[in-house]
Amino acid sequence: MRRLIPKTLRGQLVIMILATFVVVQGFNLWLFLDERSLAVRAALGLEAAGRAANVVRLLEVAPQELRPDILRAADSPLVRFALAPTASVDHNDHDDNKTIARQIQSLLGDNVNREIRAELHEVFPANAAANTPSGMPRMSGMPRMHENMAGTATSPLQMRVSIALQDGNWLNVSTRFQRPPIQWPWFSTLSFALATLIITAIIWITLSRLTGPLRKLADSTESLGRGEAVPELPTQGPEELTRLTTAFNRMQARLSQFVAERTRMLAALGHDLRSPLTAMRVRVEMVDDTETRERLVSIIAEMQEMVDSTLSFAKGMVTSEDGQTIDVYEFLKGVTTDLAAVGGKVSLTVPKGLMVRIKPVAMRRAMRNIIENAVRYGQQADVSAERTGNSIIIRVTDKGEGIPEADLERVFDPFVRIEKSRSLETGGTGLGLSIARTVIYAHGGDIKLSNLPEGGLGVAVSLPAFSEDAAAVIAKTSA
Repeated sequence: MRRLIPKTLRGQLVIMILATFVVVQGFNLWLFLDERSLAVRAALGLEAAGRAANVVRLLEVAPQELRPDILRAADSPLVRFALAPTASVDHNDHDDNKTIARQIQSLLGDNVNREIRAELHEVFPANAAANTPSGMPRMSGMPRMHENMAGTATSPLQMRVSIALQDGNWLNVSTRFQRPPIQWPWFSTLSFALATLIITAIIWITLSRLTGPLRKLADSTESLGRGEAVPELPTQGPEELTRLTTAFNRMQARLSQFVAERTRMLAALGHDLRSPLTAMRVRVEMVDDTETRERLVSIIAEMQEMVDSTLSFAKGMVTSEDGQTIDVYEFLKGVTTDLAAVGGKVSLTVPKGLMVRIKPVAMRRAMRNIIENAVRYGQQADVSAERTGNSIIIRVTDKGEGIPEADLERVFDPFVRIEKSRSLETGGTGLGLSIARTVIYAHGGDIKLSNLPEGGLGVAVSLPAFSEDAAAVIAKTSA
């Protein structure tokens, strides 16, 4: 059932409105058919009751010898009149709220307290012949005609009325008429279908003004989250949507300005820090004592490394780099091959065809930091990848001692090193995982650390999988 429900807001609203419209119209149609049936049924019964009242008047004012002629003149193929000393209706509980009896009493218009009995019930086809009043035709042609019109079998309605006369006799009336067949209102159906099409078109066009800008806003938000350049969105649609689009444009402008100013500041800071360090290095070369000179050179090199690492962490990723759609296998193969070339023990188990959209230089820096940590502290890095839902999960495991549970989140903080020797050779600057998480977050992904049951540390990097929807986002952004 869920597969039949559209995923888009426009589709769901259209289905909801149309479903409500169909239910309401269907209910109205049912009421129309039912009321029509009741109206025709009442009209047929009350017409026979009116004829019975007229016959009663004639019988009570005419001489006795004229009564047979009156009865013969009143008879018809569908109604039979007869005089008898007893009533043919021996009970009075089948009349629908005594409607027929009250109608006859009203038509008679006299003050005589006469007894009127009426019986109205359905005659099923199996009992129709047996219950046909004496002398009344079987009406074989009319039921068949009604059945052909309705498309289903019909059951006749039989009415018997017994009216007490002033001389003590009873006028017994027997009649039978078919239940009115269902006649589908084709004009109403056509009108309903036309109204549905018009309403659907109006709703679809109206909702497009709402969902179209919302879709563009969602696409632009996705692109902005990936760090891609997004053009300013046009403000259109209802007031609430216009305000939302305006707020998004302002947010994007502020973010772009903030990033640009920070980049300029970092470039100036890097230049200002490198210049004194270069001057110090020149001065150090003039020191005569060899041991002191080498020690100062080492300190300056360490400071230079820390400055470069700090700047890389602050930048997070190259903001001017364009995103590219790449195969995860080809990307990780390049990273692991470079590390293996310098002596790192790395294995790669990644299927081909897992596509992601990333900024290769920035992501290479992040994955290199993660894999280098696995090689440095765990002797070996095993790299694998798989697709789970709409995400690509890259796993890097090692054979080391792992990290204390209390430090699994703390290691992402800048300058935090689990390795206590303060040596750059063994512990680095403590910025590798910080830089990696900054880059991964900028790609709309996530990174988690966990100690493996068999020993070692596991790193899980999740990135949004590249799909047709992502391709549409990129195409619209580029346009």
